[in-house]
Order: sequence, then structure tokens, then C-alpha cells
Amino acid sequence: MHRIETLAARAGSAPDPVSGALSPPLQLATTFEHTPDAQLPHGYLYQRYDNPTQHETEVALAALDGAARALLFPTGMAAGATALQALPRGSHVPRWGLEYSLADFTDADAVRAALRPDTALLWAETPSNPLLKVSDIAALAQIAHAAGARLLVDGTFAPPVLQQPLALGADIVLHSATKYLGGHGDVMGGVLAFREDGTHAAACHGLRLLGGATASPFAAWMILRGIRTLPARMAWHCRNARAVAEFLAGHARVAKVHFPGLASHPQHAVATRQMRDYGGMLSFEVAGGREAALAVAARLRLFTNATSLGSTESLVEHRTSVEGPASTTPPGLLRLSVGLEHADDLLADLAQALDAG
Repeated sequence: MHRIETLAARAGSAPDPVSGALSPPLQLATTFEHTPDAQLPHGYLYQRYDNPTQHETEVALAALDGAARALLFPTGMAAGATALQALPRGSHVPRWGLEYSLADFTDADAVRAALRPDTALLWAETPSNPLLKVSDIAALAQIAHAAGARLLVDGTFAPPVLQQPLALGADIVLHSATKYLGGHGDVMGGVLAFREDGTHAAACHGLRLLGGATASPFAAWMILRGIRTLPARMAWHCRNARAVAEFLAGHARVAKVHFPGLASHPQHAVATRQMRDYGGMLSFEVAGGREAALAVAARLRLFTNATSLGSTESLVEHRTSVEGPASTTPPGLLRLSVGLEHADDLLADLAQALDAG
């Protein structure tokens, strides 16, 4: 088995049999030749059912997650909605959707207490948005399976080169490919990767087909292109984020830093055990609360105030302003997506924004 860096660079690709091109061709066709009795000599019928570019991307995505099957969707939300809609009627889902219960997934006892006889799915996000909480995937998998349920892990903050939930016992991994997998802020997509190619995977595929939630070939091609540089990009994201977190942790105007790579993080040991590195996302709370945080965000120059994450540029977001009146996020919290700029330039930008207050 090849190492993940090799899989990212090569999985799903071979020289094009027609031209010999090493870069995968972008196949935009909506329909494909078949025989009069609807046999598929080329393997494809209609773009919504499947298409060569999507197939190649899904092979690479499955390889990265160590999955039996991966499905690509136009957005992460479409992927998540499909995973829920494919569950049996009347299912109970701790975390989100259908009949549901909310639980702190860093507390195994709280998760067990939320289970019911009809629980079908546990939905964990680790690291979580925006507090970067880390859940013990192996422990959650044991809890889910003992209850006859599946475990889905949203791994958007920690793509496969950092964390592989299926190897830790999870049944499904969800990614917003818009973020680190695409990696350049110019494509949207979502992924479901399945440990087993069983009934739930088949139901998700059927729903995608009938609902039309198929990613465009161009989006699939862009995501595959992004995957090829994922290990190199994540190494730089992680290195920069660690430098930023350590700087903020020592600053007098910062009340708290949420980053699993810091020894002070409450789940640092869990993160160290199940992640290869700690990611490019962090958040921090500015001393003085909401107004102080907004003032810092307004003074930043390299960090752009914008939603989303995982691209080459560094972003800052005041989460309570984006989430609205129902937000439970601390009002002084700023979320950072640390990009690929030089770390010293990012630290200088944060220093001037914090010190000017």
C-alpha cells in the first residue's frame, strides 16, 4: 500500500488511453454512446448518473480516506443531507437531522446518555467549528457500534492527510471539498467516503442520482487537481497555524486560544493520538469581548474578513456576527483560516491589529 502522499499525487490517474496525456482530461459530455438495447460499452450513460471525470476523482478520494467507496456531491451540505435522507424512516440521529439529540461529543458519557433504541447515526465534527474541540473517534465508533448505529465524522477541518476516521472505526467520512481538498477557494464540492460499500452507500448513491446532486465535471476536475498538492499545502498550513497559535497564546490582549496543537488544549492528547498534525484552523478570544474583537478584525490587513476556509489566503471571521442572534459562540471569538503566506508576515499583521487597541 502506498503512503498517503503518493496516493494524493497519483491515485485515480493513468495516462489517457487516447492521447497519452498525463494530466487527466476534462470530460464535459452530458451523454454517452450506448447500444440500441441500452448496453454501455464505454461504461457511461448520462452525466448525472456518472461521468469519467467524476469517477476518476472519486477513485482518488476513496484512496485518500482508505474507503471502499466515495461519492462526490456539488456541496458539502448536499453530501450531508444525502447521508441523512438515506437512513431508514424514523431513525434517531444524535447531533443533527430527523429526530435528533445534541450531545457534547468530547464527553463519552454524554453521548451514551443521548442514545435511544432507534438511534441510527452518530454525527461527529472533529476538530469542531469554531472552538476546535476534538472528539475521540475510536471511542465514538465503539459507542455507535455497540448501539447498532453508524458513526459519521465530518473531517473538513482535518482532511485525510491529517486524519483518517475510517481507520479509527468510523463508518462514513464527510468532507466539504470546497475547503482543503480543492484548496484554492475556487470550487465547491462535498464528499461522502464509506468504510463499506453496503446498503447505506448504495442508498446515498441512489438519492444522488434521483435528486440530481451530481457535481459538475469541471468541479470534479478542479477537486482532483487540488488533491494532487494536498500534502504539501497542509504541511505549510499546519506550520503557519502552529506559529500563529503560539504567538497568540503569549499575547496580553488574547484571553484564550483554541488550537489542538497547544499543550493547553483540553483534548491535546486525543488530537496527538489520532491526527498526523493539528491543521490550519484556530480561533482565539480577544480580551474585551465583542467590540474589541471587531476592532481587531477591522485592523487586520493580510487576514481578509471572509467566510469559508482552507484556501491559500488567510481569512478571519467574527463568528457570532455571521451566525446571528442564535449563536452560542463566545462574542469575542475570531476564527482564523491560516493560509500559505510567510508566517512572519502573518504574525506582524496580528501584532499590529492587537497592539493598536
